[in-house]
Amino acid sequence: MTYARNVGLSASEDRIEKLITERLRPGADKAEIDARIWDLFGEEWAVMFTDLAGFSSGVASFGIIHFLQVIYESQRLLIPCIDLHDGILLKVEGDSMLVIFRNVGKAIDCALSMQQACHDYSASREKAEQIRLCVGLGFGRVLRIGDRDVYGCEVNAAAKLGEDIARAGEILVTDAVHRAALKAAPEHVFEPISEVPPGAQAAFRLR
Repeated sequence: MTYARNVGLSASEDRIEKLITERLRPGADKAEIDARIWDLFGEEWAVMFTDLAGFSSGVASFGIIHFLQVIYESQRLLIPCIDLHDGILLKVEGDSMLVIFRNVGKAIDCALSMQQACHDYSASREKAEQIRLCVGLGFGRVLRIGDRDVYGCEVNAAAKLGEDIARAGEILVTDAVHRAALKAAPEHVFEPISEVPPGAQAAFRLR
């Protein structure tokens, strides 16, 4: 199974590389090539980016080994939440995670579960060891290349919300997530925020 998975990933990457190379040739029909790329790799996903608040400043104060411990503990807490809500963890970079979900409602429920897990964990710990999570969510058609990465406007917007705009304990979402949640998870309440990331028409905070 491991061998088959590796073949599948390299096949996807090889195909996208060939199409991009073809797109770069003089006189290439870029619209036709773009349509082929979207036909091959276009899929609809909810996209989650997470980040740990205060990580960079904390490293300067407490040292990198201390925060390697915080990262380890955050993954121990959060990955079971992802599994429980049928998320796929595509990438971990430092203190950030990229996760995708087929279902917007499950993405929202997962984000809430993750925040609750961090709150419960941090309640009895000193500030330096608390896990203070920021979450950004997007939803829409993206380019998914194997099980390694996704690309698209909603990906970029979710990354901006989770990594740059959200404060500790917040779950911020794009307007696409908000619209989908009105149908998939109408019990949730959102409020608009003033800072809208590129790629989104509006952004909201999950209350």
